[in-house]
Amino acid sequence: MARKGLDCIVTTGRVKGTVGVVHGVRATDDATLVALIGKAGAAFARRTGFTAKPGELALVPDASGAVVGLLGVPEAKRVDPFVFGGLPRALPAGLWRLELPKDVKRTDAVLGFALGAYRYTLGKAPAELARLHEPKANAATLELAQSIWLGRDLINMPANLLGPSELAQAAVKALDPFGAKIRVVKGKTLEAEYPLVATVGRGSDRGPRVVVASWAGSKAPVNAPLLSLVGKGVCFDSGGYDIKPASGMLRMKKDMGGAATALALARQIMVQDLPVRLELRLGCVENAVSGCAMRPLDVVTARNGLTVEIGNTDAEGRLVLADLLTEASEAKPALLLDVATLTGAARVALGPDIPVIFSRDDGVAETLLAAGMQVSDPLWRLPLWDGYREWLKSSVADMNNVSSKPFAGAVTAALFLDRFVEPDVRWVHIDSYAWNDATRPGRPEGGEILGLRAVLASLGRLVGVNSLLNS
Repeated sequence: MARKGLDCIVTTGRVKGTVGVVHGVRATDDATLVALIGKAGAAFARRTGFTAKPGELALVPDASGAVVGLLGVPEAKRVDPFVFGGLPRALPAGLWRLELPKDVKRTDAVLGFALGAYRYTLGKAPAELARLHEPKANAATLELAQSIWLGRDLINMPANLLGPSELAQAAVKALDPFGAKIRVVKGKTLEAEYPLVATVGRGSDRGPRVVVASWAGSKAPVNAPLLSLVGKGVCFDSGGYDIKPASGMLRMKKDMGGAATALALARQIMVQDLPVRLELRLGCVENAVSGCAMRPLDVVTARNGLTVEIGNTDAEGRLVLADLLTEASEAKPALLLDVATLTGAARVALGPDIPVIFSRDDGVAETLLAAGMQVSDPLWRLPLWDGYREWLKSSVADMNNVSSKPFAGAVTAALFLDRFVEPDVRWVHIDSYAWNDATRPGRPEGGEILGLRAVLASLGRLVGVNSLLNS
């Protein structure tokens, strides 16, 4: 979505006309409410049943008779941004400003408001929403919202409009303004360099693409830490010959959510001009059914020489990631992070809101988990349990792409990926749902970018750049 969409939601500088007020409150005692809105307004708020529960909004008259908002905010130094996410839809259309307790970070409020104002529509004009007046809006906060909007837009786009080529071009369009060096690989070159990606993509008339982008911050020395990002970009997943039921395909346009998340994260790192070197790899592909599609029990050879038996054509995401992880490992990054909508097992374990992480490195995992809790972008760790590695054995190849057991699907998928990452590389795998099943404050139904803020908040510690620790 164009930046002008966000500019219409958050207005900076001076404005003409009436600007409504929303007061952030934590108590409903007479003294507090009377000081804010006068006796009549306080009485009105009490009669409406307003309790100042976090995120609760009441519209009441103030002492002058003007309509003002009362928004409950939690007792915390770090407030969940989604507390403010319901305001764009709940407030009357027009311009509003926030009056908040001093310990509430305005960046949290602005981010939550902006994320709550997001809408994806094609061919119809969206309803007018409330807008936020923030005279001194933090530019980094607005850009963070913009990066998340970008990722949401890509996930929400219908698959007929966003195939592998279109996803690759969207990455070029997003990163080219920041001076990234971008290579889009296709055809015979892709078949030679990324044979597993080619295997997944050969069933579709829309050929696969691999995006390889590199960038360095303007203050990054030659030996700056290298952060390598990998994203699964399956633009539509039919399941292949192991075809999904009709109900299982209804959200499969979102199977490129990992690529959208990795791209949004890369864009935000570039926007902030962080002093790191960055590499991004996106595997853009469609898993279709045709006479050319991979079959169950086919055996294919990966970039690193391992042979893989195709136990299930619907376990294609790990194939897309494997060659990209192999190539990323070759540069010995300070941190290698991949994001994918990989397994239903992860969703059974943790539901839609909490991505699963896997890592060989306890320090990496603990840093990410702590950052996620701090910024209200939670993650949860599952183990790379060595005892399940033998479940991926094949009688004819080095390994199978699926487990021989009906258990621990998220774990065995991560163990498969682990075979394609060099042992001395610090690696973390994020298994995300990338979708909101229903609209909630700040989280409209549709595509979602989960884990991005947690990764950003932990980058300083993860890649060892002191200047990032307080960013």
